[in-house]
Amino acid sequence: MTALALFLGHPRFQERDLTEISRTQGIESAWREAFRRHGPQAPKHVQGDFAVVFSPEPGKTFMAVDRFARRSLCYRIENSLTLHVAARADEVAASSSSIDMQAIYDYFHFHVIPAPRTIFQHVLRLPAAHYGLFHGGQLTVAPYWTPRFTSSDPSDFSSLKEEFRDILRSSVQSQCHEGDRTGCFLSGGTDSSTVAGVLSQHLGEGVPTYSIGFDAEGYDEMEYARLAARHFKTRHHEYYVTPEDLVQGIPRVAAYYDQPFGNSSALPGFYCAQRAQQDGVQRLLAGDGGDELFGGNSRYAKQKLFHAYTRLPSVLRQGLLEPLAPLFNRLPLVRKLGSYIDQAKIPMPDRITAYGLLEHIGTENIFPERIFSLFSPMASRTLEQTVWHATDGADFVNQMLAYDWRFTLAENDLPKVCGTSALAGIEVGFPLLDERLVDFSLKLPTHYKVKGLKLRWFFKEALRGFLPDEIITKQKHGFGLPFGIWVLRHPPLHQLAESSLHQLAERGLIRHTFVDRLFQQHLPGHPGFYGEMVWILLMLEQWFQVHANHYQFTPSD
Repeated sequence: MTALALFLGHPRFQERDLTEISRTQGIESAWREAFRRHGPQAPKHVQGDFAVVFSPEPGKTFMAVDRFARRSLCYRIENSLTLHVAARADEVAASSSSIDMQAIYDYFHFHVIPAPRTIFQHVLRLPAAHYGLFHGGQLTVAPYWTPRFTSSDPSDFSSLKEEFRDILRSSVQSQCHEGDRTGCFLSGGTDSSTVAGVLSQHLGEGVPTYSIGFDAEGYDEMEYARLAARHFKTRHHEYYVTPEDLVQGIPRVAAYYDQPFGNSSALPGFYCAQRAQQDGVQRLLAGDGGDELFGGNSRYAKQKLFHAYTRLPSVLRQGLLEPLAPLFNRLPLVRKLGSYIDQAKIPMPDRITAYGLLEHIGTENIFPERIFSLFSPMASRTLEQTVWHATDGADFVNQMLAYDWRFTLAENDLPKVCGTSALAGIEVGFPLLDERLVDFSLKLPTHYKVKGLKLRWFFKEALRGFLPDEIITKQKHGFGLPFGIWVLRHPPLHQLAESSLHQLAERGLIRHTFVDRLFQQHLPGHPGFYGEMVWILLMLEQWFQVHANHYQFTPSD
């Protein structure tokens, strides 16, 4: 479709008169006036979730998405003259469009297909915090916002705490849209419990909260969700996902997305949102973003340890430690030191994905040679490096956070929550991604985020006394899915997975021998690790079964 005007989301204009224009004349008028004042930098002056396309003047088309691409825009240029734009890639693709084989590799590498690429050749997705301006047959795509980290006085904890809590209350309140019945996802973690607690303060007791559980040892943290629900006096709802739910839900969720999507938390998220919709809830608030803004992921502490190695004098690293690393690896007492050196000397951001599924299994064991020749692993690495170096000059921890704002949030977690909630018929809001809270996080001292090896120190200390102590001190878990274990124990799920993977092999994308080895050797030995590989392959094939016949797909060419 050709979109001459498209206004999605809930933008909030920072300039008061633009807010008034939006209220009295409509969002389109406000956007046009914002562009007249600020040109392509207009989105920098707009908060909230949005995707916008319009012609500011004859012969020009402008488009933009919000800082985290909570709303999506895809586009295709036809004959260097016509710009086709829509929210979904499959709405932009022509019937003659071909599947982009590099996007297939990106999917294996990232478990999603990150912008600007999509599954379709010549169909691109606008990256988070970017705009596009089409004029005279030429399209310019550029960022309108890049995070810039500063640092406030680290001794001023009390005032930072009060400012943080004020912004948190305001951001949650702004997500409660008039007339909508609002509830919360509640995993029992720090973020979702915080959002549920603040919402309960705003709306009063009885806020509907929704949790997903799994009847599998080590995968269920329902007790923490119940603790938060009791503490904040919410009206709590629980649903235990079963293997049979997966058999029924996998085809439906895979088919809903406009391209293959491999986040295994999508199915639990869908059933959680579906339960809320059945109860008459219209809008759910999610806690996504807290870890990435305030330093809560365990890999931040781990990578910080590796980064310490890079700060040693090069004569010590290259002249002594690295030559001795092979010897360390052969001696039991110092083997961990050898492994540490091997990992630490890999530069960032390559170190983050150096031990992923593809690297561990070996691409030569997964793909037929003719398929792998169509891939460019360097293209995926180049994208990662571009995002990593966009914040050169920032402290190492902050650079990791900004990297995750793109790859963890914008490309993965937010599409998971937004997509499955939309499939369930639910609107979703992300109070922890409010621009005011993001800007606040930019000025926090780095050691307030990861203090030594303590994760999200400021966030937890600022909420001590508000959150139950058990939630502040608990280990992070989330809606993790025991998929690999269930595949081994549940015959119908095993049949769906194995038959789907062999169908993918029939398409020529992977080796039948790899599928056999995966189910007969790898999965029984390590169901958690290899279950993730089974999942991304299964979701790829399930997407193909619905979509591939509509487009050109010739991987053997």
